[in-house]
Amino acid sequence: MAGEEEAKRYPFSAPHRLDMDPAYAEIRANEGLIRVQPPFGRAAWLATRYEDVKTVLGDPRFSRARALENGDEPSLIPMGPGPNTIVTTDPPHHSRLRRVVAKAFTQRRIEQLRPRVQEIVDGLIDDMEEKGPPSDLVHDFARPQPGKVVFELMGVPYSDREQVQEWTEIALSTPFSGYTPEEKRAAFGKMRAYMPGVIAAKAENPGEDLLTVLVTARDDEDRLTEDETVDLAVAVLVTGNETTADQILNLAWLLLSHPEHLAMLRAAPEKIPQAIDEMLRYVPLATGAMFPRVATEDVRLGDVLVREGEAVLPSMASANRDETAFPNAGELDFDRESNQHLALGHGVHRCLGAQLARMELQVAFESLLDRFPGLRLVKPAEEVPWRKGTLHRAPQELLVTW
Repeated sequence: MAGEEEAKRYPFSAPHRLDMDPAYAEIRANEGLIRVQPPFGRAAWLATRYEDVKTVLGDPRFSRARALENGDEPSLIPMGPGPNTIVTTDPPHHSRLRRVVAKAFTQRRIEQLRPRVQEIVDGLIDDMEEKGPPSDLVHDFARPQPGKVVFELMGVPYSDREQVQEWTEIALSTPFSGYTPEEKRAAFGKMRAYMPGVIAAKAENPGEDLLTVLVTARDDEDRLTEDETVDLAVAVLVTGNETTADQILNLAWLLLSHPEHLAMLRAAPEKIPQAIDEMLRYVPLATGAMFPRVATEDVRLGDVLVREGEAVLPSMASANRDETAFPNAGELDFDRESNQHLALGHGVHRCLGAQLARMELQVAFESLLDRFPGLRLVKPAEEVPWRKGTLHRAPQELLVTW
C-alpha cells in the first residue's frame, strides 16, 4: 500500500549555514514526495515541490487540527503548541481566533507603527555608533529591534524580554540542543504561567495595544476563553520576537557575504523591499519542515496518492528553491519579478504578521546601509559561528565594522 514503504530519517542532515541539503533537489526532480520519520511522532509524507506544498497549505482537504488528534504529530521537537491555538486549528475555529488578532496587523496599523520602528532602529544604530566598531549585530541590533517592537505592540513589559527569550529558546530547541524533553516542557510551562499575570495587569490598566484587544475579546465580547487568550498572546510574542530577529541576522549575513548584491543596494536603495522578498525566498529559516497537515480524504499530489488520515509535512524552503516556480532558484536575484514565495506561508495559516515583518526588515536594512556605507563583516563569512540545536537557523555572533 502507498505510504507504507520505509521512511527516511528526517531532517536529512544537520543544518549548515543557509545551505539546503541536496536531498531536497533530488526529491523534487524525482518522486516529489517521500516518506520521512521526524525525531518525534509518526512518519509523514514530505512535500518538496512548489505546487504540492502550496496545495497542502491552502487546500481545506488538508487539516492542521487533525495532525494533533492522536498525540503523534510528526515534529522536530517533543512538544509544540496546544490543540486549540491559532497555528493548530482549522476554520471556523481558526477564523474566529484570527479575526480577534487581525485588527492589530492591518496595513494601516502597520504603517502607523513605521515611525516608532524607525525610532527604535535609529536609537540602536546611535548606540552602535557611539560604542564604535566592532559591533555584534546579534546583541546590539537584531535581538533588541523586533523585541522592542513586539513587546510594545503587545503591551508586555520590555524588561521581561530576556527571561521570555530564554524560555523560548529552550522550549523551541531541537534534540541536538542538549536540553532534555523535561526541560523543554518546563520552559514552555513557565512561559504560559507568566502570561496570565501580564494579562491580569492589562485588564486593570488597558491601553492601545494587542493585549487590551485580547482582554476585551475575552471579557466584554465573550469571543475568547482564558486559555485562548493566553495562547494567542504567547504565539504573537514568540513569533514576533524570535522569528524576525533570526531573519534580520540571516539576511544580514547573506547580504554581507554577497558583496555584489550589497553594492547594488547601496547604489539603488529603492530596491531594498524587492531584495528583502528575494532573500526571504532564498533563506531556509527552519531546520526542517514543520506544522504538518493530515489529509481528510484521499488526495493526489503529483504522482503520489496521499491516503485519508496520512500526515504531510510541507517544506516551504524546498518549494522556494523549485526551479519550475523560480528560474535559477538557487541564485539570489534582486531583479526577480512576480516573487510568489512561500516563506511567509500560504492559505488560512499565512503569517499574520507578514506585513509587520516586511516593514521591520525594510526599516532595518535601509537604515543600516544608509548610516554605515562601509558596513562589512569582521570575519570571513565562512568563519561566522552559527547556532546549533534550534528550530531556526541564525548566526550565533555576527561581528561587523564600518
